[in-house]
Amino acid sequence: MKRVSDLAEKLDMLLKACSLSRVALAQQVGVDKSLVGRWVKGTIHPGEHNLARLTGVFQQHYPTFTLAHWYEETADLAKRIGLAIRPDAGARIETIPDGPFAKIVATSEPEIEFRAKAYEGFWRTTRPSLVMPGELFHDYGMFRLNDEGMIDVLMEGAGLTFTGWMFPMAGNLYVFLFDPVGRTPLIVLMKGVTLPRANSLEGLLLLSALDPARTPAAFPIVLERVGDLSGDREVDDARMREIIEAQPAPLEPLGEDVLRKATYRDVGPEVAKAGGPLFMAVTGALSHGSTSNGLRG
Repeated sequence: MKRVSDLAEKLDMLLKACSLSRVALAQQVGVDKSLVGRWVKGTIHPGEHNLARLTGVFQQHYPTFTLAHWYEETADLAKRIGLAIRPDAGARIETIPDGPFAKIVATSEPEIEFRAKAYEGFWRTTRPSLVMPGELFHDYGMFRLNDEGMIDVLMEGAGLTFTGWMFPMAGNLYVFLFDPVGRTPLIVLMKGVTLPRANSLEGLLLLSALDPARTPAAFPIVLERVGDLSGDREVDDARMREIIEAQPAPLEPLGEDVLRKATYRDVGPEVAKAGGPLFMAVTGALSHGSTSNGLRG
């Protein structure tokens, strides 16, 4: 097998681009996390079988990615997946200046710097189910600031995993996720909070359902905090797995009646005639925050 030059740098770049931790990658490849660590450090090179497994993992995020692309120059590989390497910042990566997310990243950077800590933590989502009408569906996940100054988002539910980034802008939160099973992006727009710690968030979710028609749909969605990060990435990764398995209740539950009213709502011309909403919109009534001295709002 031909060795891949600069494999450690390429692997690290792909992990960051996909918002994957070493622990998550190890679980998907089926190896110990320490082995992934040695690959990223460059102290050992994966064998042919594991390189193929790595390729399969990254194909979930970049469907055109193949085994042959490992052998490209690092800058060419970065460009292929929509990234640029800053020569003055080591292995730091960023979206290509004329890429689709460049202006979003640039606009959100100041708010990420000052507001990321308000949203970091473990969360539970509540949303309607398209394929099971009347049912409430929960995902569990994590918001975490990464070393490149981006807010990583990881969500899991019913065996599905969604990864991506969150961008706070102008009082709202824009979340872009990718679903490797449905092989489609998901977009969430939520109303943010002004206080230092977010306890719950209200928004709208746009997705393609996993029904046979892959129906495009928009749903209300509510997030409730279920825990805080420790600051140790490995500890938090392990805690994330525990939360997904245990499915704990939120720290400050809104209650099923409130969640059902928020996620199953009537809108449209007939409702508007009676004084209700004409369109599905987010007022932020369930986006709550708090301070360390107990102030809430």
